[in-house]
Amino acid sequence: MGRSFALGAALSVPLIACTSLTLTRLNSAQKKPNNVWVFFTVERGEEPVAGLQAEDFQIYEDGDLVSTYESKQVIQNPEVAAVMYTMLLLDVSGSVSESGSADQLVDAAQMFTDRVGKTQKVGVYAFDGDKELHSVTPFTESEGAVSGGLDGLRTYKPKDPSTNLHGAVMEGLKELKKSLDKEKKPLKFGTLVVFTDGTDRAARFSREDMKGEMLKEQYGDYEIYAIGVGAEIKKAGLGDIGRDGTELATEQAGVKAAFEKVADRIEKHTKRFYLLSYCTPARKGTHTVRIVANNKDPKGSGDLEWDFNADGFGPPPDCDPNTPPVFPLKTGELVDTGKIQGDSGSSGKVKVKASASASAGAGN
Repeated sequence: MGRSFALGAALSVPLIACTSLTLTRLNSAQKKPNNVWVFFTVERGEEPVAGLQAEDFQIYEDGDLVSTYESKQVIQNPEVAAVMYTMLLLDVSGSVSESGSADQLVDAAQMFTDRVGKTQKVGVYAFDGDKELHSVTPFTESEGAVSGGLDGLRTYKPKDPSTNLHGAVMEGLKELKKSLDKEKKPLKFGTLVVFTDGTDRAARFSREDMKGEMLKEQYGDYEIYAIGVGAEIKKAGLGDIGRDGTELATEQAGVKAAFEKVADRIEKHTKRFYLLSYCTPARKGTHTVRIVANNKDPKGSGDLEWDFNADGFGPPPDCDPNTPPVFPLKTGELVDTGKIQGDSGSSGKVKVKASASASAGAGN
């Protein structure tokens, strides 16, 4: 009897599922007196994990837990080390500007820039049949500037009403990279969002030309989304453009919803970035750091590891965990880490991979 009761009681206790988290290190660095920083993402499957606080992370060095009193660990604002740009590339060819749908497009684009512009710089460019892009609003953090530029598209009349879709994607990537290259911060994240209502009609560049440009290593870490509208759009092969996501609307009434879905996805992705800073107790030699993340609801955990060198570490002065990081690497570059005191993985060279735009509020 007693055994049966105990078994029944045990079976009545609900099981709490614990899902695994994926932590991906994008960059890390260390500096005297004994500061250590790591920039990483936290995801559950394909979904970002947002809102983790400093106390949700455990730091281990060489297998031993580092006391939070000693580490003084904090989550810093990623904006101190990273810059994020999103380019919105709009089709204003004759089929859009002459169809009476310009107001709907502008309203949807305004909603998109308002949302995405809260966490990063947004630039709006337009294309028609011309070989060049038309700058609507260069990359800015000013909401008023974006709004004013977009209003001009309500009455825009293209000089070339054709559609240079392939060429626009190629030029959009080049302009996005050119703008990001001007930034001084070491971590740079780019996103391209393309809106069109049809196929490429100008034939200035082939689909293969466009795909070849997109495959270049310099754009390998950019995220690219496509938004399409209209009955003809299924033939446009938007999947070749929107490698990170495609939204289709069969009629103009669905344009705003399509823009909202892409904005929502970008917003969520920005929240998966974390910049963890702490003060290491190590004073000499190479050490293995293991960061463990613990999410409470839903319950889940995951970790990441890397090595760093602590030669010459130790106060004075006292370590301040709020000191901005000194990441020495730019996204996509290969650097010999033996010549710098920065990102030091297990190999002599490290390639930094950045896969999305980061958020000023990520991790908070």
